[in-house]
Amino acid sequence: MKLKLKNKIEYQAKRIQKADQERSSWLSQTVYIGTLGLVMVLPIIAGAYIGYWLDSLMTGYSSLWTLSLLLTGVVIGVFNVYFLIKE
Repeated sequence: MKLKLKNKIEYQAKRIQKADQERSSWLSQTVYIGTLGLVMVLPIIAGAYIGYWLDSLMTGYSSLWTLSLLLTGVVIGVFNVYFLIKE
């Protein structure tokens, strides 16, 4: 019984030491959050820009493409963030 407890304590101590060694710095966390922001925002901006360009080719006032591609950019951005966090 004592040997089992000793092994368990040693295992937990090794896990704690490993976690301390692999701890991220504030700079790496800042870069990671910035990457998440870019991965979210770039598809939204691209969708809005392309939609605005397509709407400008149409005669009359229309915002159909802008809104459609803006919402598509939001969906793509959310999936990008999800897959980046999942990794």
